[in-house]
Amino acid sequence: MSEPSTLHVHSENRTAWVTLDRPPLNILDIAMMHDLGRTLHELVLHNDFVVFQGAGPKGFSAGAEVKDHTPVRIREMLSAFHGIFRMLWRADCVTIAAVHGVCLGGGCELATFCDFVVAAESAKFGQPEIKLGCFPPVALVTFPALAGPRAALDLILTGRTISAPEAKQLGLVSRVVPDDALEPSVDALLGELRGLSPAVIRMTRRALWQRAGMDFETSLHDAEELYLNELMKTHDAQEGIRAFLERRAPAWQGR
Repeated sequence: MSEPSTLHVHSENRTAWVTLDRPPLNILDIAMMHDLGRTLHELVLHNDFVVFQGAGPKGFSAGAEVKDHTPVRIREMLSAFHGIFRMLWRADCVTIAAVHGVCLGGGCELATFCDFVVAAESAKFGQPEIKLGCFPPVALVTFPALAGPRAALDLILTGRTISAPEAKQLGLVSRVVPDDALEPSVDALLGELRGLSPAVIRMTRRALWQRAGMDFETSLHDAEELYLNELMKTHDAQEGIRAFLERRAPAWQGR
């Protein structure tokens, strides 16, 4: 018997809805990342809009699978995950994240990387990697540009979780809507955008991101090198992952 799909796609009117479906928290493992990368390769070519959402009541996504952060898996995981962002960065389609519930770690990176982030009032955002002795490479690049260095330091160095209104205030979220209005609010946004010139939207979107002061691909490469060649060789990074998997408090040694 084949494994159930963790990714569902519905396309119409040059809009693709991509649903992350790995209950209960839609955690992204390596297989799901590869699947998402293959799926997006086609979607970004044939759609003007791509909307990401999470299945189930608990949230958008609680991030990447911690088991995939072990030394034997980390390179494949980062390659698969970051390949998604490189593809979206190069794509011409407009991306929208429809966020409810928890949106943490890699899930938060994916959502906040989108051009628009429409969040339900009760949604929660955060990058808790520091608590595992790690850092989030994509957020390390994007958060300073989106929210400013001071807010980026606060969020990434503490790993704290913030509300949707605070995320909007910081520039990580575009619109906050009532919990029961998330889908119609995304539909309304799509209606606004579909009434405009697709060619002009593509050109303007590209120009805006290029002028946001973010050399994304170069900066992400540098963050990857730091993560793989320095961070993952420290005692504390390996201890943090082990402690999480063993469900105990980490014993940091500062090295």
